[in-house]
Amino acid sequence: MGFIRSAFFDFSRNKGRTFLTSLGILIGVMAVVLLTAFGLGLRAYIEQQFEDLGSNLIRIVPGNPLKGGSFSNPGSFITIKFDEKDVQNLSRIREVKLIVPVYSKTVNIVSGNNKESSTIYASNEGVFTALNVKAEYGTLYTDQDVDKRSKVIVIGYTLAEDLFSSAKNAVGKSVKFEGQKYTVIGVTEKKGGGGFGGPDFDTFTYMPYKTAYTFNTDKTFMAIILQTKTEEGIKPVIRQVNEILLKRYEEEEFSIIQQEELLTAINSIFGIINTVLVAIAAISLVVGGIGIMNIMYVTVTERIKEIGIRRALGARKSDILIQFLVASVILSLIGGIAGLTVSYIIVFFIQAYFPAYIDLNSVLLAVGVSSAIGIIFGVFPAKKAADLSPIDAIRYE
Repeated sequence: MGFIRSAFFDFSRNKGRTFLTSLGILIGVMAVVLLTAFGLGLRAYIEQQFEDLGSNLIRIVPGNPLKGGSFSNPGSFITIKFDEKDVQNLSRIREVKLIVPVYSKTVNIVSGNNKESSTIYASNEGVFTALNVKAEYGTLYTDQDVDKRSKVIVIGYTLAEDLFSSAKNAVGKSVKFEGQKYTVIGVTEKKGGGGFGGPDFDTFTYMPYKTAYTFNTDKTFMAIILQTKTEEGIKPVIRQVNEILLKRYEEEEFSIIQQEELLTAINSIFGIINTVLVAIAAISLVVGGIGIMNIMYVTVTERIKEIGIRRALGARKSDILIQFLVASVILSLIGGIAGLTVSYIIVFFIQAYFPAYIDLNSVLLAVGVSSAIGIIFGVFPAKKAADLSPIDAIRYE
């Protein structure tokens, strides 16, 4: 306790120096904790989105997106396109509960003087089940609308607000894109998203895929989503899908992706990105540690005579060493706890806009790293103080 009191007494005499020294650790800890919080929050958000969709989904896409290309730009690895014959062949698989062909295109939707960009999802009514989409206002289109080629669309909540000021007012209104007029029959529930290059479902437009043949003139699909009756049926269905598609395409021309496989790949990518960002942020901790070491050297120099008197009165080398080590650790912990506190405040205010949270591991990491920096960068000044000759120290001017 004597060492702790001594440290705080010294800090109170040099408040400005104590603050500036701890500031480096504060910034470093804050950077590490916040980046970890953002990474954890984003990962939890993505996992929740996948859980909402269900685990018994299979995506059939052209090329091999898990080995190359970009998830945010599926067209970057398209080598083939699927058609209705593929849909018919796959629909014969007994374990398949739902089959959803998807054609996608980005268009400009016009309503009066308003024009907004939107991603078209042209599909059957199964797309709403597969993507867990529900109507906030109005209704969703059906397979009857698909067969009739009805000129109806369902638009995302944000898109409805941008085009019509109020999402509720959108139902029954007409819009125009690709040279054709369409009637809005529904507005989807607000889902959020759109961060880090991911899709913003609230700006999507859903329409019957046969209606889209007016601009999808080759009548093809960019992906086919299957939902199996049970999770146990996934493996057998994948085998059958592979057998069916290999009759028309080469093995490298398409990929069959399980929900879990896709989630694992995304988590792996986020894990690498988060590790790199935290490593970069940790550099500021090293800089803060060097600042502590320099200040502790200054403190030792200022207190050389005091150290000499203590040694002459019987203080051991270990006592002096511990005294300055304790001071270094406390100084580092002050910065670490302050950084953690500021991080909590920032996360509290941004949670309404971005998924982020601080877990127990982040707290332990902040405290542990702060203590370690105090020890590592404080040991050299502390050893210098302990090794001082009592006689030389007393004579020091």
